[in-house]
Amino acid sequence: MSISATPPATRRADYTPPAFLIDTVDLEFDLTPERTVVRNTMRVRRNPTVVRASNLELAGEQLEFIRAAVDGHPNVNVRVHERGLTVYDVPDCFELTVTGTCHPAANTTLMGLYVSGGNFFTQCEAQGFRRITWFLDRPDVMSVYTVTLRAEKSAYPVLLSNGNLLDQGDLPEGRHYAKWEDPFKKPSYLFALVAGKLVAREARIKTGSGKEKLLQVWVEPQDLDKTGHAMDSLIRAIRWDEVCFGLELDLDRFMIVAVSDFNMGAMENKGLNIFNTKCVLANPETATDTDFANIESIVGHEYFHNWTGNRVTCRDWFQLSLKEGLTVFRDQAFSAAVAGGNESEAARATKRIEDVCILRQMQFGEDAGPMAHPVRPERYVEINNFYTATVYRKGAEVVRMYQTLVGEGGFRKGMDLYFQRHDGQAVTCDDFRLAMADANGRDFSQFERWYSQAGTPRVRVTTHYDDATRLYGVTLAQEYGDASPAARATQREPLLIPFSIGLVGRDGADVPLRLEGETEARGTTRVLELAQAEQCFTFVDIPEKPLPSLLRNFSAPVIVEYDYGNDELAFLLAHDSDPFNRWEAGQRLATRELLALAEQVRQARSLEMSDTLINAFRSVLTDESLSPSFRALSLTLPTEIYLAERMAVSDPAAVHAARRYVRQRLGQALREAWLATYERHLTPGVYEATAEAAGRRALKCSALAYLSELDDPADAVRLATRQYDMANNMTDRIGALSALLNAAAGTGDDVANRPLDDFYTRFEHDPLVIDKWFALQATQRGHAQCPVIDVVRALTHHRAFTLKNPNRARALISSFCGANPSQFHATDGSGYAFWVEQVLALDAINPQVAARLARTLELWRRFTPVLSAQMRTALEQVELNARSLDVREIVQKALV
Repeated sequence: MSISATPPATRRADYTPPAFLIDTVDLEFDLTPERTVVRNTMRVRRNPTVVRASNLELAGEQLEFIRAAVDGHPNVNVRVHERGLTVYDVPDCFELTVTGTCHPAANTTLMGLYVSGGNFFTQCEAQGFRRITWFLDRPDVMSVYTVTLRAEKSAYPVLLSNGNLLDQGDLPEGRHYAKWEDPFKKPSYLFALVAGKLVAREARIKTGSGKEKLLQVWVEPQDLDKTGHAMDSLIRAIRWDEVCFGLELDLDRFMIVAVSDFNMGAMENKGLNIFNTKCVLANPETATDTDFANIESIVGHEYFHNWTGNRVTCRDWFQLSLKEGLTVFRDQAFSAAVAGGNESEAARATKRIEDVCILRQMQFGEDAGPMAHPVRPERYVEINNFYTATVYRKGAEVVRMYQTLVGEGGFRKGMDLYFQRHDGQAVTCDDFRLAMADANGRDFSQFERWYSQAGTPRVRVTTHYDDATRLYGVTLAQEYGDASPAARATQREPLLIPFSIGLVGRDGADVPLRLEGETEARGTTRVLELAQAEQCFTFVDIPEKPLPSLLRNFSAPVIVEYDYGNDELAFLLAHDSDPFNRWEAGQRLATRELLALAEQVRQARSLEMSDTLINAFRSVLTDESLSPSFRALSLTLPTEIYLAERMAVSDPAAVHAARRYVRQRLGQALREAWLATYERHLTPGVYEATAEAAGRRALKCSALAYLSELDDPADAVRLATRQYDMANNMTDRIGALSALLNAAAGTGDDVANRPLDDFYTRFEHDPLVIDKWFALQATQRGHAQCPVIDVVRALTHHRAFTLKNPNRARALISSFCGANPSQFHATDGSGYAFWVEQVLALDAINPQVAARLARTLELWRRFTPVLSAQMRTALEQVELNARSLDVREIVQKALV
């Protein structure tokens, strides 16, 4: 196959059960970095439910074969080939032992067994286990594992694997061993081992049933003081899962291990979670409030996988959202509960807003591009490319809709039935859907379309009020609008959409809601079930024409089309009782203003904006009844990426100019209010990692950011310099440095140089903090005398930069290409030339990281002709030279 040939696809319709099952796996590792020997003994039997096969086909990649034996008899009829290993003419039930070697030190892909910082780690999801030993490397083959690790004791004093420790001891010649057993069946993608010089923070807890459990967070010795928050988060997650879902920790111990070289955020290997250090290590000096929140969420996510992913796993990789969408939903609910409990609706709403922002920016864009796919994809070329926002984020929204439709109690009944039916099995999204339906006496057959139809649905809303009858009609019509060709390729039929609605009276109060045919009002928020292409719902006894509050709490992942006036949006921003829709009204108002201004830029007209947005922002900024965190979110303008995607033709330069103009106007018009807000929300004293304190810091830094936009940013420079010099936490330090970079971009001064140098000198031995240093410079606004591309190119030669570490590559390269659109999409094409160089360089080292960077240009057709032509050329260059399936699939789909 030529480099540019279209790779073959794997199709969901072609799924067949495995011809063989493996009941037990006994692995022995003799660990050395250059050449690790793996002895794999398996109890294999034919699958009685499928047609008999004569030969056993095992997957394997980049392995060296030593020997094989069937039932103790060596020299069996075995053929090793490029895709794996074939054992010919096998009996119905037998023991197979295969011995081979892998090369961890040379493994730069970070898939399989590899070395990082002198220690051994594994990453097996999705298909990394076949880089360790030959196996039926598919999620529907579940086995009980026993693992023996042997290594030099002085170099690798800690030897870890899944499950419970059975035995350990010394061996001759300075070596030692540890033997582990996982008593629960699991697929190969959940296997893990770790070996090296590590230390642990430990805690012992008792579960709800009174069983004692050992919890450990393993890190390199210098990082032990940064593990307290991760341990606290783990304990909270364990308690929450017991209370909310009745799910207890099922092993004697639960371990988290942090590694700096890791392609993902974390991995839920049974009982031995392996984490990117970014998702574990935190103290006030090195981690921002966002880092603290992300760590809590990710620790919760991986722990929750113990049941939703491990005890019940996926039948095949097309069902990936079965575990990921469900577990994202669970970690979102956990984070909201930690932030607000049952008392603070505003705190829970803030978390909801943050989640929807990510969904809209990442997943809605994905739906509009060539990689659009259903929550349950129908085909893939490289499965690593389908760890997507659609599978994770939209998948979580699909799970949330079940809860919206059946209520929290009904959802818990569905979860209980799901585990009752499928514990210890590899199942499908349909199995989860049927458990929810059967537990609640519902027919969710139509709901299946959420799994099989790609694209973002649009709901068009029209309303009518009759003064004489006091009837208020709401007509909902669903369609997909202008979806991408990839999304249109799937069949389109009406979805079951839970559409939450409220009606707001002229006094700003919610109107009690009674639907036609009901005898009494039932609350002030109702969930309408839209199941047809168009439906009309009539509310009765409405005393005056109300203002609709649509899709409250974002009850479904759809785009709502309703022609609000600017005054109506401002009214909802001031009065809507639903916190999400209050925020949403402000975002709609800002988006409308910004897109109009972007069009003025494109037409080379002088920029003018009304006072409506300024007055709306003033009302939020000065409303002390609102929490600081909610105000900080409400005062944040839609991102440049979000806005560009909503233009008929994306023009990043026009969006940047419009957004900069609005920020300047808001900064100037509300200058005194920003200054007062900044001073009122200082957080002196010891850093507190609480939601309330984080909200105060967020609002303070928002005020500082707006002040830095002024033509004369002297106030911002003074305050930011003081904040940087006095900071006792990373949130304040980053907020100050960001403001100084922004002020410098506006004036051309060097006010950020000293703190930038100080930041590097202060933290040069902390890789995660230096990642922030790279990212800040990659995402800065820049100015004509110093384009950001020049800064980024220079930083690629910095002594602290390396492409081999995914965190560092993402901090600089991905931050510039994916989070600095006005600079990346420069009309001279310099950003695209840089992108080509970096994608190809990464492709040779780590195809997974390269493929994610490759997706930056997938929406190239939506840009201005000047930009799209250059983007197409860049994609064609990568298509011609990329070697991995990961990257080729992305660019070929983009170019089709």
